[in-house]
Amino acid sequence: MRGFLASSIGVTCAAALALPLTPPAVAATGRPVPGAEAATSAALTAGPSARRESAGPSAAGSTQSLPLTPLTRERAADDPAEQGLSRRTVRPFSLVGVVWDDPAAELHGRVQVRTREAATGVWSGWQDVETHNADHAADPDTAEGAPGRLRGSTAPLWVGASNGVELRVTPEGTDPEPGKTPATGDGTGTKPGKPPATGDGTGTKPGKTPATGDGTGTKPGKTPATGDSASTKPEKTPATGDSTAATPAPAPASATPLPTGLRLELVDPGEATQDETLGAARPGALQPETAEAVAASTANAELAAAGATEIPALGRAETERELLTLRGSELTAAQKAKPYIGPRPGIVTRRGWGANERWRESRFVYTSKVKAAFVHHTATGNKYTCAQAPSVIRGIYRYHVVSMGWRDIGYNFLVDKCGRIYEGRAGGVAKAVLGAHTRGFNTNSMGIAVLGTYGSKKPSKAAVKAVARLTAWKLGLFGANPRGKTYLTSGGGNLYRKGKNVRLNVISGHRDGFSTACPGLQLYRKLGSTRSTSARYQGR
Repeated sequence: MRGFLASSIGVTCAAALALPLTPPAVAATGRPVPGAEAATSAALTAGPSARRESAGPSAAGSTQSLPLTPLTRERAADDPAEQGLSRRTVRPFSLVGVVWDDPAAELHGRVQVRTREAATGVWSGWQDVETHNADHAADPDTAEGAPGRLRGSTAPLWVGASNGVELRVTPEGTDPEPGKTPATGDGTGTKPGKPPATGDGTGTKPGKTPATGDGTGTKPGKTPATGDSASTKPEKTPATGDSTAATPAPAPASATPLPTGLRLELVDPGEATQDETLGAARPGALQPETAEAVAASTANAELAAAGATEIPALGRAETERELLTLRGSELTAAQKAKPYIGPRPGIVTRRGWGANERWRESRFVYTSKVKAAFVHHTATGNKYTCAQAPSVIRGIYRYHVVSMGWRDIGYNFLVDKCGRIYEGRAGGVAKAVLGAHTRGFNTNSMGIAVLGTYGSKKPSKAAVKAVARLTAWKLGLFGANPRGKTYLTSGGGNLYRKGKNVRLNVISGHRDGFSTACPGLQLYRKLGSTRSTSARYQGR
């Protein structure tokens, strides 16, 4: 994710966290659902470590990993070949992404996909997949960010239930058909001379430079604005294609090579262990609990019964009593007399959204406290319903762990467009779980990701309110004022060197700690009111 293109494609907030050398097997694990559509998984190998899925049926979902091949087009001999996949029928899937061998390599180019809807057989238009994902990772020089364990990747894109796919990956500096975008075949393609729509309906306008390779997207010599300020505008260049510019920009000597080992990942999130309406478990759906599932549930034992699918909301008085139980020994006399904490919101647990606990690394990792909250968007697009949100989260989780090699989903919490809050990384929602959401600032912070892409689309009022309610409670557990400032020590990044003590808003956007467009300009603009609302919920 290249950085600061607030008016263009939003940089995903997918957060990277290193995993063991070989991710766990993923076929038919978890708790299968009777009557689910059988989804098979082929054996596959990708990235620096081998991965294998059983070819047996799995109600828990599947991942198809398809190697890309050069696309047949006339081009200069010294140009890197455009890669992709021709239109084809595949097993059902709902989320897509592209991975490659070296996590340190960046994909300088454009990834576009079109899919066939399973229910209607209609092909979509071309959609851009956000390519720059490497800056969302565990902090540098940590065990979780150690090299040799991860794969390079794009952000995942939610496309809904599909059974056909076509993909093209075009290196930066090449134009497969100058002045023309290939037709989609069903009349839904973009017009010649215009870029296809992105996952949220936005695209880089002709005449503007795509994001730069250093992750900033700003003019040379300038640093993107942070805090509450708007982003800087990308540097303009003459339009390409059939248009004529007065002073044409010099053409690059050659196109940028693509990373090696490119593969398309097609993720079927499978079915949850229960209905996605968060009702009772289906009769016969549950197998004996795994040790990992028991541990994930037990981490919330002080808040809900074992095996709960949702942690219930509490009123203010109940929340204050709970605060004394959870952290009473750490509170000052003044904090005990007047605790500033928002009422605990209802939170869907990992069991509630159907997490397969066997995929993740078994151990939990904690930081000492939560001094700040970083707000993200998932950049997975906005084409999901609230009923589908658990499936979207399972898809992201599976992509993070199975396709990319991360140890768990990177965000501490996720929020859907209807304002429902979900537990993210395992370890307990009231605890200081170490996430991998904001490279350089994962220590003593938490990450909240709103499902969707918010570069040009405004987030829902319900989602913004949910972020305020969640931060009022979780920050209140650790005595943090949502309207205040705090200091975090940088673990290293493209805005702040490692070891620098940085003053940040207690509620910050991802772009405040790293040069990126995340959480999208429209969501970022809501953070000022979110801080005020959160503080009001705390009684300040």
